[in-house]
Amino acid sequence: MNTALLTKYPVSGPRYTSYPTALEFGELDPASLIQGWTSSDKQALSLYLHIPFCHSLCYYCGCNKQVTRQRQKSETYLQYLLLEIKQRAALFSGKPVTQIHFGGGTPTYLDDDQLSRLMAALRLAFEVAAKAEISIEIDPRQTELPRLGHLAALGFNRLSIGVQDFDSKVQQAVNRVQDEEHIFQLVKQGRALGFSSISLDLIYGLPHQSVESFRPTMEKVLALRPDRLSLFNYAHLPEKFAAQRRIKESDLPTVNERRAIFTMAATLLVDGGYLCIGMDHFALADDELAKAQREGKLHRNFQGYTTQQEADLLGLGVSAISQIGHVLAQNHKEIKDYYGAVEAGGSATDKGYALDQDDKIRGVVIKELICHFHLHFGQIEKRFGLEFNAYFADDLRRLAEMEKDGLVRIDKDSIEVTDAGRPWIRAICMQFDRYMTAKLNRSFSRII
Repeated sequence: MNTALLTKYPVSGPRYTSYPTALEFGELDPASLIQGWTSSDKQALSLYLHIPFCHSLCYYCGCNKQVTRQRQKSETYLQYLLLEIKQRAALFSGKPVTQIHFGGGTPTYLDDDQLSRLMAALRLAFEVAAKAEISIEIDPRQTELPRLGHLAALGFNRLSIGVQDFDSKVQQAVNRVQDEEHIFQLVKQGRALGFSSISLDLIYGLPHQSVESFRPTMEKVLALRPDRLSLFNYAHLPEKFAAQRRIKESDLPTVNERRAIFTMAATLLVDGGYLCIGMDHFALADDELAKAQREGKLHRNFQGYTTQQEADLLGLGVSAISQIGHVLAQNHKEIKDYYGAVEAGGSATDKGYALDQDDKIRGVVIKELICHFHLHFGQIEKRFGLEFNAYFADDLRRLAEMEKDGLVRIDKDSIEVTDAGRPWIRAICMQFDRYMTAKLNRSFSRII
């Protein structure tokens, strides 16, 4: 990576899990929401369920969460979530559910009985496909080995385990101390139970991290050999997330140190047989994400990279976001507001966005670049009936400077992101974002 580029191009920007991003969401007429959802031509449905509760506070976390030891709160939340499921399911009768993902917060904050009731309600309300992908994020500090057997019995077939870093000094600095041996046992038990995919989540850029400290973590990850893993850059936004104020900025690695950590980690992963999937994900060659990328079918939505290209995404629970047809919508972020909206019997949606034709076109361009690092102009021209070079004349002029710096190659009918340009993929996508002028003064996570 050319260090000089760090001062030339934006080092913060959106992750483009949608276009437009959630920052553009505003007031949305309920009738427009329902009309947009029911008119979708997608043949399948993916469900995301947000469980906001955590047993303890991880200082780096920017998720919508509520830290509590009062178990009754989760039962109250479950009752409202079950009610929302009933309210929403009627809109999607006849559409098979091919993917379910539990995120948070900590989904395993719910006990076995609560998870059983929730899964039973989903199967009753929706047509869950026999081979649906059903995944859950687990906190190894709160998940004993027998729980994996219960999850498997409920139909869960994919696990995502939050590791972040095996280094004890880093764990203490972010208030997430966990037992290394237990994580190894969870992976071993998950495989023995037949989970088809096990993923690990890592974060670089945390306090006290360095190339030397993070290398042992990567060596342990390679020993565990998960099917896929994420390697996220820590977004330090203490003005937005109060918990991050407990992290000393002087303990954070510099931009150059972050760059070196990622380069080392990525090199070890690629040398160890992993493929780079998008900007921060890696997968073994036989993993479904890797196959989807090879076949040009990789998709991206609010759950990140996914194979569910032909499925709409329905978000359930507080702050959950949906992408259905040409409408994006987000539920209320505050639990009390979410409860009130669900109880009113209408919609838990707080805000959203209805895509116009230009949004749809630019969304496909950005998705192709961020998923495949390559774009054929003819693909866009055929799909939308336009002449690419004319439609995107201003965007291509902005991109020309990046071509001079070796980040992209542009010819008469395609754009190719170079190896040097891959770390800058978010900045490259920003050149096609018509809202970016207004966004430049807003807070985003760092690209590098």
